[in-house]
Amino acid sequence: MKKCNPFTVGLYSGLLIGFCHLVWAVLVSLGLAQAWMDFMFSLHFLNNPFQVGTFDMTTAVSLIIVTSVVGYGFGWVAMWVWNGMQKK
Repeated sequence: MKKCNPFTVGLYSGLLIGFCHLVWAVLVSLGLAQAWMDFMFSLHFLNNPFQVGTFDMTTAVSLIIVTSVVGYGFGWVAMWVWNGMQKK
């Protein structure tokens, strides 16, 4: 198998996870997040014990930044392990 670049995979995984949380922040700001959560819980035969809070721009930006950085880290580590397992 081909070795992968940890930086590139980390970047793409960080962008993907950050984008998912950007969508969540937009749903919260539009007031649609509670309905989405209720729907998702019901699909899993669960009652929703959570209530979405009010939108705060600082919290939304922090969420997107933190999850992007964590996503980058997971992607980088995953490719580091992947490359380490490849035959020399």
